[in-house]
Amino acid sequence: MNCFRTFFKKNNKPKEDVLKKFLIVGLGNIGTPYHNTRHNIGFRVLDAFAEKKDLTFEDLRYGAISKTRFKGKSLILLKPSTLMNRSGKAVRYWALKENIQLQNILIITDDLNLPFGALRLKPKGSDGGHNGLKDIEAQLNTPNYPRLRFGINSEEKGYDTVNFVLGKWSDTEEKQLNMRVEKTIEQTLAFVSQGIQEAMNQLNGS
Repeated sequence: MNCFRTFFKKNNKPKEDVLKKFLIVGLGNIGTPYHNTRHNIGFRVLDAFAEKKDLTFEDLRYGAISKTRFKGKSLILLKPSTLMNRSGKAVRYWALKENIQLQNILIITDDLNLPFGALRLKPKGSDGGHNGLKDIEAQLNTPNYPRLRFGINSEEKGYDTVNFVLGKWSDTEEKQLNMRVEKTIEQTLAFVSQGIQEAMNQLNGS
């Protein structure tokens, strides 16, 4: 049985309140060497979101947390402090602590299989070789959680994958990055307010 189903059976909160809570997770690695790297796009999106809404993060168990509301919904923003390969530990802890339904968890992550700046919103899927997603799937015991992938691939050929992913954005990418981050925030809010299917339709039509 899924761990979340077991948890909810023990929880007495009204169902309508549970359905209005969302956990928005931006994946990344903590520490100065990882700041502004491609692998940390999830952190960058949440930092931009927080700046836009005049929010601050508090360092708590397994991650930095900020809370806000949007159109009657409660949003918990999480930047895991467990390092990328153990992201699932933070996601599971905060999802259970805050009583978040599985379909209300959104993971924002980089994707080397998509061209730079491309966005793909899906309700479920494989980890695609991404170690952060792999650990989340293991910790949640299911691949059926929403994810918003941000493309980081480059037309440049012959680069070392690890160095590229952990490398800084190029000057050309930086010129376009803020606009793509803003688009990611828009899609996140559409997911929260309109549901994943409508948000996906909007993204595919844009």
